[in-house]
Amino acid sequence: MMSTINVSENKVSILNRFISKKFYNTRFFPNETSGRGWDQNVMQRKYEVLLVSQFTLYGFLKGDKPDFHVAMPLEKVKPFYASVVDRFKKSYNPDAIKEFLVFVFGPPALMLLSMVNLVNDGPVTMQLDSQSPK
Repeated sequence: MMSTINVSENKVSILNRFISKKFYNTRFFPNETSGRGWDQNVMQRKYEVLLVSQFTLYGFLKGDKPDFHVAMPLEKVKPFYASVVDRFKKSYNPDAIKEFLVFVFGPPALMLLSMVNLVNDGPVTMQLDSQSPK
């Protein structure tokens, strides 16, 4: 399962705990034994997890233009992302956690472009937000 991690500067204090707990406990998958849908989580399936940092920069549209001023600054992203990876590894099988560090910052001429090929094999794409209702 792939998880892209996009961080707003104002969510740092609660996000680290929230994201791993919510991610691991959410029942994304059907139970193949009982046939019940939305019944099993990543750990029950023993899936690997790919954590991708800042795959798409946290931002919003301001009129017709992207605005990334609320994104966490680069100097804070690296240690925060490392702490997220560490928490994911401590909460599950460390060998099942894979990481891909991506930084896309600054004006278009200075952006580091990285490519990740993703095959969406599921029926849904979910957004976990620490500000969303639990």
